[in-house]
Parts: sequence; C-alpha cells; structure tokens
Amino acid sequence: MLRSLLRFILFAGFIGNSAHAMSFLPDFLREKPAKVLAREKIDYERVLADKVVVKKAERRLYLMHDDKPVMSYPISLGSAPDGHKEREGDGRTPEGRYLLDWRNPKSKFYKSLHVSYPSAGDRLRAKRLGVDPGGMIMIHGQPRANKHAELQRIIASEDWTQGCIAVPNHAIDEIWGKTRDGTPIEILP
Repeated sequence: MLRSLLRFILFAGFIGNSAHAMSFLPDFLREKPAKVLAREKIDYERVLADKVVVKKAERRLYLMHDDKPVMSYPISLGSAPDGHKEREGDGRTPEGRYLLDWRNPKSKFYKSLHVSYPSAGDRLRAKRLGVDPGGMIMIHGQPRANKHAELQRIIASEDWTQGCIAVPNHAIDEIWGKTRDGTPIEILP
C-alpha cells in the first residue's frame, strides 16, 4: 500500500500540474523529495534571512528564508525564561512578533541587534498592571572578556541575560551579516 502511494505521489508530483495533483495530500507528503531540493542548488551562504525565529524551549535561533531554516544557533535567555516578559527586571525574554530595528557594533556584549520590544500591546499590558514593560531587548554576543570575566565563566550552560537572547560571538557575526534592519523576528515559547 505504501509503495503504491509513493509511486502515485512521484507520478502526480512530476507529471502535469504538480501543485494541483499534490494539493489533496497531507502536509508531510506535500514536501518536495530531497533529490528535487538538492537540484534547486540554493546557496544559503549568500542568502539574506527574511525572518528570524527564536524557539525558547529549544534554546535555538533560526535564520529563515522562504519559510525554511537556513542557519541555526544555540541561545541563552533571560534568567527566568518561561512566559512572556511583563515588566522591567522580571528576567523574562519576550514572546511575540517584533522587528530587528537597529544594531550596535560596539556593544559591551560584542555586537548586538535590537528587538523592537515593547510593542503597543506590551505597553498596554504593562500599563494595566501598573508596571514598566522594560526594553532594550537585544540579540547579542558574549561579554567582552576584559570587562566581564566572572560572567564569562557562567554563560556556557545557563540562562544568564536580563531578558535578551545571547549567542556565541561567531553566531552574532553571521546573524549580523545575514539580516538587515527591519527583519521580522518571531519569539516563540
């Protein structure tokens, strides 16, 4: 049965209008076979990310292009990473859709990209709670060794930021080069 289904998929996918023929299939069967993807020969080293996705539970940041992950990096988060940031000093990393809106090449954490938190909705929630929503949420590298030696020792395996997204320095170099100001970022639980 499975072989018959696969033959049908291959036949329907490569003969005639493949989009129409494959539209009734479940999502996992609609994906292009690996050989077809390999023939597309997309040079992801030269492609700019059109979106950044952070998955907090996975401790991963993904650079996306055309809804496909092209690069992935380990991350550290705020010291209390579960849940959406509500107020200044809560140690949480925000969740939601934002933009990378400016960059700092001389950050005390090597380099940094600013996340446009707080949004209007974040400000409204904080106002209702009677608190300051906080701000200055960044994707950044590691602390400069000569200024933060103690912090350098603990960052290897812990969430240590005040709500930012920290990556290794080589990763912030790549993220810096593959994004532009205005790139959307989605931060997921």
